[in-house]
Amino acid sequence: MSFKNIFVGCLLLSVFSAHTLANTVVNEVRDPEAATGVIEKDLVRSNKFMVSAANPYAVKAGYRILKAGGSAVDAAIAVQMVLTLVEPQSSGIGGGAFILHWDGKKNIITSWDGRETAPASADGDLFLDDNGKLMRWWDALAGGRSVGAPGVIAALFKAHEAQGKLPWATLFQDAIELSESGFVVSERLHQLIAKKTNPSLGHYAEANAYFFPDGEPLKVGAIRKNQELADTFRLIAKQGPSVFYNGDIAKDIVKAVQGAKDNPGLLSESDLSAYEAKERVPVCGPYRQYTVCGMGPPTSGGLTLIQILSLLEPFNLSRLKPMNSEASHLFSQASRLAYADRDLYIADNDYVDVPMSGLLNAEYLRKRSSLIKSDTDMGKADAGAVLKAQAFARGGTLAQPSTSHISIVDGEGNAVSMTTSIEMAFGSTLMVRGFLLNNQLTDFSFAKEKNGKPVANRVQGNKRPRSSMAPTMVFDEKHQLLMVIGSPGGSRIINYVAKTVVGVLDWGLDIQQAIDLPNVSNRNGDTDLESGTRAEQLESGLKQKGHNVKVRELNSGLHGIVLTKDGLDGGADSRREGIALGD
Repeated sequence: MSFKNIFVGCLLLSVFSAHTLANTVVNEVRDPEAATGVIEKDLVRSNKFMVSAANPYAVKAGYRILKAGGSAVDAAIAVQMVLTLVEPQSSGIGGGAFILHWDGKKNIITSWDGRETAPASADGDLFLDDNGKLMRWWDALAGGRSVGAPGVIAALFKAHEAQGKLPWATLFQDAIELSESGFVVSERLHQLIAKKTNPSLGHYAEANAYFFPDGEPLKVGAIRKNQELADTFRLIAKQGPSVFYNGDIAKDIVKAVQGAKDNPGLLSESDLSAYEAKERVPVCGPYRQYTVCGMGPPTSGGLTLIQILSLLEPFNLSRLKPMNSEASHLFSQASRLAYADRDLYIADNDYVDVPMSGLLNAEYLRKRSSLIKSDTDMGKADAGAVLKAQAFARGGTLAQPSTSHISIVDGEGNAVSMTTSIEMAFGSTLMVRGFLLNNQLTDFSFAKEKNGKPVANRVQGNKRPRSSMAPTMVFDEKHQLLMVIGSPGGSRIINYVAKTVVGVLDWGLDIQQAIDLPNVSNRNGDTDLESGTRAEQLESGLKQKGHNVKVRELNSGLHGIVLTKDGLDGGADSRREGIALGD
């Protein structure tokens, strides 16, 4: 299937294309100073292949797989296994992932949904306390109640069946060896433990013993081994997903979930054995002369990102400099409108009829964009009246800025954009066989209905909670892969990815500069400006336009690759410890 027929296999956004930027040239740096604001890493260039991810140990494991002739999917598996060990706070085999894949030979884009599922016995009352009141999010977080059936292993195995080149077991070797020999504890991991980023970390004995040896947080520079995890990896490497979802590992997961003191959960062995990673139809749409593709529901990432870009398309952003108050204002208004629709309509499409065609309708988006005023903040936006949409009530969720992202391009031009998470830092804080279990069920709305209307993202048995993860690929006007990008960051992920796409496509920044642009975020509430960066200088101008501004830490973890006429350019977020590495 050629790229011009790619949309047979994905949901296409047909939007207006005002102010097409025919003269935009990727990597033409119009204002190098515009990208400053944090201490930047250097752009990495390669002629053959590239991997960018959140930890050097994991990146080097992926690099070795690519060097050995492995595919992008092979490398993603190796990276994820090592991340389970060295970045346990963010992702791992106890969590879930969304995987976007580009087949460079067949010109086909596909995606795999490895999102966690709720127990079959769960319903809309899951997060009610003993008095029938909605639990506080922090009270629901720790323990078994928040744990969904993990999907990472199943999704990666399905992707490997379709796109793997090297043997499955080979891809676990780096993670096994490193788990046994030990890794050097980083400053970031130490700080997240010491500061009790997750206040429940240490509440359960297994995690307490691992992260607080001798009663103290793991020290910077300490060598941390994890033999239990090495043993777990060996089993999965040898026997495949069956040992995880049906064998002794599954039994231990269920025992930990159902036996968690204070907050036991409902997850059962039958929930694990029934888990299925699903191949999904990606969502794609034009932005200026480019095409942007992402994941569809149950994540809101792809739809909301494309909406933001489409709402911005009538505005000639190329005439504005990055970190300009006018550009930031327009970005915030488009985000308000897109997040308003996200909060009302988007959930697991297997359970809720998400009005995707209505949300992507050209005339609908044209009308929504006309609500944006260049000189005034619109305030809290209402969701639009989407054609043929069910009458839902808006349900709030609290998503924490953990998660991790992996971008890979292999030697044959295949690519992976994979966002992976256990949700909150250190997840549910339940540890089983050397890995942490997720708390993804807290991504559901705790309320099942409001004002007599159902909430789209309410808890239902076997349902997948809504996500904001936004693994993304961008294609140029010749239908060639141009960009692979994604980020952690909770519900702000969509803003972080949108900022980077605009930085590359509209402002001609290289991928490292675009990643390191100071973050500006609006989720249909306050306009948040990244503290300690030049974004703070926008505060006065935005307040004059009526914004309620908050200056705060906005800790993205963007990892991306741009394909140029000379090869591959890789970037890794300077806010975190990741790197890009190519040959």
